[in-house]
Amino acid sequence: MSEEKVLEARNKAGGYFKEGYNCAESIFHAFKDELELDENMVKILTGFGGGIGHAGCTCGALVGSIGVIGCLKGRTDNDNEIRIDCYDHTKEFHDIFKHEFKTTCCRVLNKGDDFESRAHNINCLKITGKTGQLLMEFLLEKGLITT
Repeated sequence: MSEEKVLEARNKAGGYFKEGYNCAESIFHAFKDELELDENMVKILTGFGGGIGHAGCTCGALVGSIGVIGCLKGRTDNDNEIRIDCYDHTKEFHDIFKHEFKTTCCRVLNKGDDFESRAHNINCLKITGKTGQLLMEFLLEKGLITT
């Protein structure tokens, strides 16, 4: 596994979060060059920040990761085998995220801190960076990205 790529993904994801992107957007931006994705695709993920528009539900870093997996394994027609394969990869990464953070809920991950608070931003920065790292490790392990 390329430790350099893993570290780069963590740093890019955290860097984009520091620039003001939300957690979902930051994950996508961290992987867009690697996957040769159109930068405008990030718009799809904007509403997922803050646990889906500040609702505090599913963590945006996880949702952004699922978006990246979908770009690699998703389907454009009704091929059931492709759908199942994408679901399997998505579920596996979901479980990795949940094992690491003990929950997928934004509100729980942030201990109820206000979305604009310093504590929330510091915590989300750590989660976003770590999720970028976990996602790169996963994609490399699965051979979805090569070194």
